[in-house]
Amino acid sequence: MYTVIDIETTGNGIKGNRITEIAIFKYDGQQVVEEFTSLVNPECPIPYFITGLTGIDDQMVARAPLFSEIADTILDLTRDSIFVAHSVNFDYGVIKEEFRQIGVDFVRKKLCTVRLSRKLIPGLRSYSLGKLCSAIDIPILDRHRARGDAHATVLLFEKLLRRPESESVIQRFLNARSQEATLPPHLSKSVLDAIPQKPGIYYFKDQKGNIIYVGKANNLRKRVLGHFYDKSEKEVRMCRETAHIDFELSGSELVALLMESAEIKKHYPPYNSAQKRNLKRYALFSYEDRRGILHLAYNDIRHVPNPLKIFYSQTDCRAYLEEICNIFALCPKYCHLLPNASSCTLHGLNSCEGICIGEESIERYNTKVEEALSHFGTSSSEIQIIKEKGRNPDESAVILVAEGIYQGYGFIDKQHQVTTIEDIEAFIIRQKNTLETERIINAYLIKKNAVGKTESTVVN
Repeated sequence: MYTVIDIETTGNGIKGNRITEIAIFKYDGQQVVEEFTSLVNPECPIPYFITGLTGIDDQMVARAPLFSEIADTILDLTRDSIFVAHSVNFDYGVIKEEFRQIGVDFVRKKLCTVRLSRKLIPGLRSYSLGKLCSAIDIPILDRHRARGDAHATVLLFEKLLRRPESESVIQRFLNARSQEATLPPHLSKSVLDAIPQKPGIYYFKDQKGNIIYVGKANNLRKRVLGHFYDKSEKEVRMCRETAHIDFELSGSELVALLMESAEIKKHYPPYNSAQKRNLKRYALFSYEDRRGILHLAYNDIRHVPNPLKIFYSQTDCRAYLEEICNIFALCPKYCHLLPNASSCTLHGLNSCEGICIGEESIERYNTKVEEALSHFGTSSSEIQIIKEKGRNPDESAVILVAEGIYQGYGFIDKQHQVTTIEDIEAFIIRQKNTLETERIINAYLIKKNAVGKTESTVVN
């Protein structure tokens, strides 16, 4: 038994998307055996553009039943049947959320007529309900109204059931392990099957081939699947538009981060927002207090006229300062890691040699701070090569940083004899140095130095 369903909504995102109309046709595979259609009071205003599309306005639903008042009818009609809809994840997701809000767990097996159509009627230019029905001569009355669209979906489903391979395809789609029910309606499962469980970046593309999202992952396949299970408004909209996925291997998370950043800056995909915002920067600086003690501190870069070193999070600043404290035996209190403490002796940080309790002279302490300050500038005149895993066991990845500026990355076959910087530069894919790439490399180096696992070479 099947229940073919269509809904009209307020269009305010999945969790704010309220139903304004619902139509359900109970179908036994041969004929419609029961039908239910009703307007629904969404308990919120209907946007003008939605009224323009559906014709449903606030006045029409003012006296309509609330969802809670028709919930039992919907539960009875859909019980022990397969939930069928065009782009089923949308309709199912909205209805499931409506039930959740009244304390009911709604779980049904589901079938998507978009995915079924793509499999059983391949080669069409579009699988939207209107264009699909036009292509195979199915009439649609009252387009963008629940009953009209649901009835057209019934006629479409009837035609799909008559296709020679329909039974085996439907069984495969209903198989809990097939993942077909969770995939975007326009995405072929063969595309997903080709994505490896390796580090890299991936591109979500729409039906026209436009890149709508770029992401990175240590496990490409697992991360891509995660998008399909995420029910946030942005993810659902993005997945509904996704028709193809491309990917590139990186070998490591660091290279994937750098590749992702470059591709976002190149394509500006509509569903990428994180790297479009301005990064907040923090800077380390030094000053001398009234007693003549040199302090290290950090602040928003806008308030630091002569920054010693720049970071992109307070966490990175603190991690770096903690490292400097340990290396040069500085006092955490005078590095502003314990700004409200009278001394550092009771806080479990053992780098201090007693300046905060008068056991170390100011002159000796300031000498150590001066040594630390000179350490800050050592990397600016160096060429640094960061070595990472390659895309396969026979190669290595390298990231080149010259005079503190990111130059690019590359992949080198392990059989190549590489002995000089010039040899390495021949393999480098040149990239732009941006605030984001600075943040990525800076965070990587801080983390690796902190755990003693830096795999890099510094060439003077």
